[in-house]
Amino acid sequence: MSRSEDEQLEERLGHKFAAPQLLERALTHSSAVPELRAGQAEQTPGEMPAQDNEQMEFLGDAVLELLASEYLLKSFPEWSEGQLSKSRARIVNARSLEIAARRLGLGEHLRVGRGEEKTGGRDKQTLLADAFEAVLAAVYLDAGLDAAREVLRRTLFEHALEERGESISESDRKSALQEFLQGRGQPPAEYKLAGESGPDHQKMFRIEVWVNGECLASGLGSTKKEAEQKAARSALERLELTEAKG
Repeated sequence: MSRSEDEQLEERLGHKFAAPQLLERALTHSSAVPELRAGQAEQTPGEMPAQDNEQMEFLGDAVLELLASEYLLKSFPEWSEGQLSKSRARIVNARSLEIAARRLGLGEHLRVGRGEEKTGGRDKQTLLADAFEAVLAAVYLDAGLDAAREVLRRTLFEHALEERGESISESDRKSALQEFLQGRGQPPAEYKLAGESGPDHQKMFRIEVWVNGECLASGLGSTKKEAEQKAARSALERLELTEAKG
């Protein structure tokens, strides 16, 4: 990767590396190492052998878990441990990390072996998610926790607040409703499809949420999951209002 390419990636990350070799290692997949080492032996004997990004991925995973937990605690101090855990899992799952990696263009910067290149390695979810964690570790090693926190805020956390139009703060209303009902000795809510409308490519679903044989609320969404979350949110608001009134 040329220095100009480094600088483009640093600009997208919002971090300029004092030790650019950390970024280089973070972007080196294990499949590239044998070829890179062979090239080093021919050109510059005695140079430190190329290393893959697997250990940095391990460190990046730990940094990500810590900072995602901190972010959620600060953003949603009223949430239960269950809500926090589910939302953290949603932020740090492979799909979220892959999307963040694509947003940064990490695929085009990855160093992969010829075999991996032929099988589309630069576009694989696992490689992209792992590379994102490794780059996070590189930032942490280069400049510490504050720098890693800022990179995550820019590249992952702010975007993770919105996923398919549904914010994290509303993403787990079904669990919140379940906890509310369970805490009051009520049976779990049931979700029933009440109707569908629109053409196949723009279908809308209406879901009703029932408790104790009573329909508490309904929700409309472009997916059944979205409609269920909206129905659960409305039902929870209704129950909380009823309880507040005594």
